[in-house]
Amino acid sequence: MAKSAEKYEALYIIDPDMGEEATAAVVEKFKALVEANGTVEEIDEWGKRRLAYPINDKPEGYYVLVKFSSGPDFPAEMDRVFHITDGIMRSMITVVAE
Repeated sequence: MAKSAEKYEALYIIDPDMGEEATAAVVEKFKALVEANGTVEEIDEWGKRRLAYPINDKPEGYYVLVKFSSGPDFPAEMDRVFHITDGIMRSMITVVAE
């Protein structure tokens, strides 16, 4: 029988040219999305960091790590929302091994 909730980590990179208010709005949007579908355990804003390689001709990005618990169907929906949100340069969702 499958577990009802798994632990996940989502790391996403926001375009640093968006500005502080727009960046805070994107972070809040994904926090609210996770809270509506699971439990937020921690949000760690790493801030602006240099990328390993340029993405869209930009050498830096604003990194955010979200640790959360949710049902197994939610990460696919979160990934879909990452892909359609303006300002998200890259995203990755992983299952945390216990």
